[in-house]
Amino acid sequence: MIVVTSGSAYLDIDAYAGCIAFAQLLNLQGLEAKAISSAPLNQSISQTLREWPVALDAHPVTEHDHFVMIDISDPCHFDACVDTQRVVEVIDHHPGFESYWQQRLGTRAAIEAVGAACTQVYERWVETDLFHAMNPSTAALLATAILDNTLNLKGQITTARDQQAYAALADKAGLAQDWPARYFSECQTAIEHDLPAAINKDLKRMDAQLPLPRVIGQLTVWNAQHLLQAQRATLVSTLQAHDPDWLLNLISIDEHCSYLLVGSPASAAQLAELLDVTFVEQLAKVPGALLRKQILRAALNSQTSH
Repeated sequence: MIVVTSGSAYLDIDAYAGCIAFAQLLNLQGLEAKAISSAPLNQSISQTLREWPVALDAHPVTEHDHFVMIDISDPCHFDACVDTQRVVEVIDHHPGFESYWQQRLGTRAAIEAVGAACTQVYERWVETDLFHAMNPSTAALLATAILDNTLNLKGQITTARDQQAYAALADKAGLAQDWPARYFSECQTAIEHDLPAAINKDLKRMDAQLPLPRVIGQLTVWNAQHLLQAQRATLVSTLQAHDPDWLLNLISIDEHCSYLLVGSPASAAQLAELLDVTFVEQLAKVPGALLRKQILRAALNSQTSH
């Protein structure tokens, strides 16, 4: 059995959709595969998406299973069921572990600078000439993941590959023109319903050697301004409970920007230098929106340039 899975802390829409779609592709190719995860689903997987007729599988992992990793390449954060020695393929778009997996897997390690892992998964369907057989609900999941990860195709990391993948998937799924606004607004409603839980399901602890706050949270909403005005105290107290050295990247799709909220003046100074942004009362507004993976890439690049 090939187990298609992702990370341990939480499952976002890119990992969720990617695992489901890649397992379906393997099965169509005659390879027995299951998409599984023991991680909690975060708010990027809205209630509407959870009700669609495509979902994760139930499968008790055995010592004979092999693993395909989607949307993750750092072995320290793999799902608890994964034996790294039995990983046979990695599909990811996060930087940092390219050389490690290239040495182990060669061409079966695809860690690329694209906006979404689901773009890579879509391309596998096309390469195997099986896109015609994709379920419309699977196409809708993949398209939504690309929307989420590329910030409605307006984020700086969006590539022509992401745009082409979204166009083909949205067409196959029959998604309406207003689907992005409906999706992101539903996510925001769920986030605001239980803000601490939403933050806790999308936190990452950074390597202490990087010039970054130790804990970085990220929330993507349709409009962040109201959330900041109404619930800034809750945002601060939730992050502060994890570590006094923190950053929250609050992405506002409708405003096409990011708000960077930090826990200390020291964190603000560190990020101001790294990202060339200006903080006022520990809050910075970044035009064009920014993703956590871009912040991480900037930190990695700053290390290699010194």
